Amino acid sequence: MSLPETARQALADFAHCPGWEQRARLLMQWGERLAPLREDERCEENRVHGCESSVWLVAGHDGERLSFRAGSDARLLRGLLALLLVRVNGLSAKELAEVDVADWFAQLGLARQLSPSRSNGLNAVLTRIRELA
Repeated sequence: MSLPETARQALADFAHCPGWEQRARLLMQWGERLAPLREDERCEENRVHGCESSVWLVAGHDGERLSFRAGSDARLLRGLLALLLVRVNGLSAKELAEVDVADWFAQLGLARQLSPSRSNGLNAVLTRIRELA
């Protein structure tokens, strides 16, 4: 499966980071790229359960291509969400089912920095994305 252009850009950006400090800074910059959710979208119906921090997910589609928007109050988590979304936005439901989140974050060099609770939260987001697909 080919990567969307923004996902290839993320890989290139993170490949140039020698250490965690630079990755963390870049992660927060990616989080700032998330379009803010409207107040009415930050509702219980859009909330992702299984995350320690508050996370909201809104789904849309263009034909069979899926698109998602997400938000969180946690800065690092917003960055992780942004990176997850660049990996899954524009995919079909079938392609989405094949995405390996752990592998994606390993490719970005972020796997070691994901605490078990953050990994569980990202998996909860991916599960919700697949449900909405």
